[in-house]
Amino acid sequence: MSVASTRTPRAVSRTRAKRILSGPWRVPNYAVSTEGDNVDGEDLAVRRAAVDALGPLNGSVVVTDPGTGRILTIVNQRLAFQSGYQPCSTIKVPVALAALSESIVERETLIRVYGRTTFDLTHALARSNNQYFASLGQKLGFERVSYYVKLFGLGEKASLDIEEEQPGLLPPAPPRNGGVGMMTSFGEGISLTPLELAALMGAVANGGTLYYLQYPKSQQEGQTLVPRVKRRLDIEQWIPEIKPGMMGAVEYGTARRAGFDPNEPIYGKTGTCTDGRSPTHLGWFGSFGEIGKNKIVVVVLLTGGHLMSGPAASGVAGQVYKNLGARNYFAQERATSPLALIAQ
Repeated sequence: MSVASTRTPRAVSRTRAKRILSGPWRVPNYAVSTEGDNVDGEDLAVRRAAVDALGPLNGSVVVTDPGTGRILTIVNQRLAFQSGYQPCSTIKVPVALAALSESIVERETLIRVYGRTTFDLTHALARSNNQYFASLGQKLGFERVSYYVKLFGLGEKASLDIEEEQPGLLPPAPPRNGGVGMMTSFGEGISLTPLELAALMGAVANGGTLYYLQYPKSQQEGQTLVPRVKRRLDIEQWIPEIKPGMMGAVEYGTARRAGFDPNEPIYGKTGTCTDGRSPTHLGWFGSFGEIGKNKIVVVVLLTGGHLMSGPAASGVAGQVYKNLGARNYFAQERATSPLALIAQ
C-alpha cells in the first residue's frame, strides 16, 4: 500500500523553486560566466557594461557596431561560439522581411489571430503573436522561408575570424508537427547563434548591409579594422515597415523591461521557448539602439530554467544600454579608419 506524502503543496512549491534557483542556469559570481573569455581586442567599457548587466545569470551578451561589423564584446564566449539554440520568436524578424519582400504582407495587413481579433504587422511583432507569423509562413512556404533565412545569414558562420565559432543549423524539411508555421512563429527546427542574430540585427540597423563580424585580437587592431561585407540585402525599403513593431515591443509589448525612451529608441525582438533538442528554457533578445548619431547592437541569450525568457533577456539588454549611457559612451566619437570608409 502506498504512503501519501506528508508534504504540503506549499512545501512542494518551495522545493521546486529552490531547485530552479539553484540549477546550472544561475552561477555564483561574474567569474564563472566570463571564465576563459579573451578580451584583448574588446572595447573594455562595453564589456564592463555587459558583464554588469548579465550579473549571475547563465547566458551570453554580444555587442557589435552595426556600421562596421566589429564585435565590441562577447560575454560568455563558450556559450556564444556553440552551434546555437532554437531562435524562438526572434525568427519573426527575418520572416517579416521575407513576407514584405514577397508582397505577401504590408504593415497594415490585418490577419485574424483568434476569434474576432485581428493584428497588423506592427502589433504582431510587438506582441510576438504566433498565429500571425504561422500564417505568413504558410503563405511563404518552406522553400521561400529557407531561402530568406539563409540569405539573412542563418545557418552559416557570422564571423570572419573566430575559429571556435560553430554555425547554426537549418532544417532540410519543415517540422513534422505543425509544418512551416512552427518554423516561422517560434523557430522550430532551426538553430541560431548569438553571433548570427547580431549580424542580422546589424543589417537591419544599418539599412541592409550584412557584414562579416570581426573580433579584433588587440586594441590596435580594433582601431584599424576594415569592414568586410558578406552581402548586401535588398531590404532597405522594408526596414521602416518593421521598425515600428520592434520599437513597439519595447514600448508596450514583450520587451518592456528594456525600458522605453523616445529620445534614445531601442528596437528589438524577444524570444521565449524551450529548445527542441533539450529541456533548456531560452530567453532571447536581439536589438539595436539609436542614440544620437551612434548605433549599437545588443544581443542577449539566457539559458536555464523557466525563469529564463525573452522579457528577462530584454531587461539585461536594457541594462547594457543604461550602463553605457551612464558612462557617456554614446557621447564619444568613434574613429573610423580611411580604409574602413572606402570599404563601406
